[in-house]
Amino acid sequence: MAGESGPGTAAPRKRADARRNEATLLDAAATAFVDSGVNVPVRDIAARAGVGVGTFYRHFPTRADLIVAVYRHQVEACAEAGPVLLADCDRPHQALARWIGMFVDFLVTKHGLAEVLQSDAAAFQTLHAYFLDRLVPVCGQLLEAAAAAGEIRPGLGAYELLRGVGSLCAGAGSDPRYNPRHLVELLIAGLRIQ
Repeated sequence: MAGESGPGTAAPRKRADARRNEATLLDAAATAFVDSGVNVPVRDIAARAGVGVGTFYRHFPTRADLIVAVYRHQVEACAEAGPVLLADCDRPHQALARWIGMFVDFLVTKHGLAEVLQSDAAAFQTLHAYFLDRLVPVCGQLLEAAAAAGEIRPGLGAYELLRGVGSLCAGAGSDPRYNPRHLVELLIAGLRIQ
């Protein structure tokens, strides 16, 4: 019958539009979180995404739902970027430096997200484990490639590097005089073998 759906039936067009709206909302929310913090009004996020507030709430009934989705979306984007950068950059160290730059951008938002999620420690622990499971191997791959190319000293662990970068980024939003990107760039440059 018309209108039925089953295993061999294509998803309705609305589902594709809904997925596109969700991705647009996630990107808009991530940008808004960096610009204005995680408590940015929902209407501002919807306006950035070019959708109505009702569409926003159909995708994310609560702010916590949005925060978790943005966190996961950003982790996935960062994880997927590592192999692409390694393939596209001339040198593995260049790929590592660009990926760490993306990671820093992610961390600026992540710290704001973590503050909101503190009231639900179990949810944050699950997200933190997800973060480690997805990003430590990508960073390890970039470090191994740069070490194998003779561009950096071998022996630095991915978790250690990510933790160090995270520490440099902690509290960055609370002091306008502090730009962690500068120190992270120095750290990555310092990995190079002269």
